Amino acid sequence: MNKRNRLTLYIIVGLVLGIVVGYFANLNLADPKAFADKLSLVSGLFLRLIKMIIAPLVFATLVVGIARMGDAKEVGRIGVKALAWFILASILSLSLGLVLVNLFRPGDALALAGSLPPVGASSGVTAAGLTMKDFISHLVPTSIVDGMAKNEILQIVVFSVFFGIGAAAVGKRADPMIDVIDGVAHVMLKVTGYVMNFAPIAVFAAVTGIVATSGIKVLSTYGVFMGEFYIGIALLWIMLILIGGLFLGPRVLRLIGELKEPTLLAFSTASSEAAFPKTLEGLERFGVRNRLASFVLPIGYSFNLDGSMMYCTFATVFIAQAYGIEMTLGTQITMMLVLMVTSKGIAGVPRASLVVIAATLSQFNIPEAGLLLLIGIDHFLDMGRSATNVIGNGIATAVVAKWEGDLQAPMNPSADVAKAPLA
Repeated sequence: MNKRNRLTLYIIVGLVLGIVVGYFANLNLADPKAFADKLSLVSGLFLRLIKMIIAPLVFATLVVGIARMGDAKEVGRIGVKALAWFILASILSLSLGLVLVNLFRPGDALALAGSLPPVGASSGVTAAGLTMKDFISHLVPTSIVDGMAKNEILQIVVFSVFFGIGAAAVGKRADPMIDVIDGVAHVMLKVTGYVMNFAPIAVFAAVTGIVATSGIKVLSTYGVFMGEFYIGIALLWIMLILIGGLFLGPRVLRLIGELKEPTLLAFSTASSEAAFPKTLEGLERFGVRNRLASFVLPIGYSFNLDGSMMYCTFATVFIAQAYGIEMTLGTQITMMLVLMVTSKGIAGVPRASLVVIAATLSQFNIPEAGLLLLIGIDHFLDMGRSATNVIGNGIATAVVAKWEGDLQAPMNPSADVAKAPLA
């Protein structure tokens, strides 16, 4: 068993043990919440270690890749192709969520039960509506140091693109600097390997904490809603894989195999960010050149959150159904178009999907108190959303590479990506 497979196995073991220990703690400890708070230090530390890696890794790999492209037109062409895929994937995800929530109507059962939060109750989630002006202004950092400090991936991408194009324009005089940045990229990939050794422990701590606090009952109470949502996630995976297969052929299955570890990591930690470094490595092993993967993947983390977008339409209409509010087809399509804009650039926002839903509810006169129906189970739903975001971005990056005629033969499974040239 190679190192990657061992890590995957350890993560699965950590996930299962977390459920068992969390269930035991919920039943037997006098204060399971205090126990969960202590464990959150472990999972929180791991996520901080991951975030520590992301800014320098994105900057270094992206700058080196663009500088070695040496052609601003190529950067623009790849960017347009990536955005075209992201828009199509967004429409697919949002539409699937709408279709399924209208088909299953999960909110009707809660409406009949009559156990809804009062309309005026506060959810504790701050609605942060994002206008087009705010979104465009947010693209460009006032300071790259501030953007890196806050892990604003989109801002880091914008600065890195300009920096890389500038380095390419300077030519040979920039070569020594690019070599240094290339070295930084390889060091960060090696650091990623060290940090990932703690992943099984972090997964155990995170799952134990959430089960100890919420108990298994929360899963049975909302079991139907969660089951229907995960049916949607499964359908979205199938559709993305089939569409990816139209471009990649049978190799799309090899791609899913390469993304197995980061997808499991995202699912276990309920964090797409945690899987970013491993997703980048998996794409390179699949045959996507680093210069392209390091450009398309970070943009996807802001523009292509397929799982999160499907959840936004599914959850918003679910809340409306629970309160007996019927939304016409036209209203739902309008809501979908609003979510197309408000769901962009939210990757770094804590509980991002809830924030976007809160903003959407207020625009369509749906009680914000309905978020209280979701907060207790949001972690379990976020696990599926995060894993789907990884799959969606992995397929998107590979397809763009295929469009560019820049998809190479897969690397040897035992190859060390950290030693491969960033070309």
